Amino acid sequence: MPHAPALAHAMPREPLAALGIQVLERGWLSANSVVVRTEAGGLVVDTGYASHAEQTVTLIRQALGDQPLERVVNTHLHSDHCGGNAALLDAWPGARVAIPPGQALAVRHWDPVALTYVPTGQFCPRFDYDELLHPGGHLRTGALRWEVRSAPGHDPHAILLHEPEHGVLISGDALWGNGFGVVFPELDGVDAFDEVGATLDLIESLAPSTVIPGHGPVFQGEQVGIALARARSRLDQFQRDPAKHRSHALKVLVKFKMLEWQRVELAQLQSWFAASDYFLRIARMDHPGTPSEVLDTLLGDLVRVQALAIDGAWVCNC
Repeated sequence: MPHAPALAHAMPREPLAALGIQVLERGWLSANSVVVRTEAGGLVVDTGYASHAEQTVTLIRQALGDQPLERVVNTHLHSDHCGGNAALLDAWPGARVAIPPGQALAVRHWDPVALTYVPTGQFCPRFDYDELLHPGGHLRTGALRWEVRSAPGHDPHAILLHEPEHGVLISGDALWGNGFGVVFPELDGVDAFDEVGATLDLIESLAPSTVIPGHGPVFQGEQVGIALARARSRLDQFQRDPAKHRSHALKVLVKFKMLEWQRVELAQLQSWFAASDYFLRIARMDHPGTPSEVLDTLLGDLVRVQALAIDGAWVCNC
C-alpha cells in the first residue's frame, strides 16, 4: 500500500494551555480526557473507564473551576473512553453527549453486546446521547473549530478531531506515541489492517503539530513523524503475521482486566477467560489447547515482559 508523503516536522504553533486545552493523562485503564474551556463552559473529550468515574468527575471539576460542563464528546465507544459518561451526567445534568453515529442505535437502546462490553468482559454504565458527530462535520468550542474525521481501523466507527488553524489533533486510539489500538474488526474476521493504514495516511496528510492520543503523553513536532513510523512498522508486522496480532489482542484484553482488578486469584481469572466465547473464538484460530492452556501461555508472555506477576495462587498487575 503506498504511503503518503513524509510528514513535515511542524513545530507546535501555540501551547495547548493558551488555547484553553488541558490534557488529563490517565494511564491505560482509562483513556486520556481532553478538557477544552470556553467562555460559556467546558467540553471534555473521552471520559475513562467506569471504575475511575469518581476520579474523572473530580479531575473535570478541578479543570473547569467555576465553569459548567456543557458537552461530553467520545472519539469512539470502547469502555475505556466512555465509562465516565454516566457519572459526568449525574454531576452536570445539563451536559449534552456527542458520539460518532455508527453505534447510535446500540446506545439509544443500550445493547452492551453490540457495544462490545459483554464480549470483552468489561463494564460501562448506561448513558444516552444528544448529538451525533458525523465525519465531514465540525465541532466548535469557543474560537476553536474542530474538523470531524472518520478514523476506522481500531474501531470502525471511530473519529478524529482536528483543529487545523493551530495544528492540534485528538487522535483517540488511531495513533499513540508507540503505535495504535488493537484492530478489533480483524478479530471478527473483517479485513481492517488497510483501514488502519488509510487512517495513518490521513493523519500524515493533516500534518498536525500536536497530537493528543487516547493513551500516553502528548507528542509534538518531529515526534509526530516518529510516532507514525512506529505505527506503520507495527502495522506491517501484523499484516505479515495476523496470528501475532491476535495474540497481542488477547494479551491486551487480559492486561486491561488486570488493570481493573489489580490482584485476582488465578482460578477466578481462568473462569473469567473461559466464560468468554469471544476470547475462545479468537484463541482457537491459533491455539488448539484448552482455555486454561491458552491463558497459561498468555500469562507466561505477560510475566516475561513484567506486565504481570504470579504470586502463588494469585495473579498481580505490575
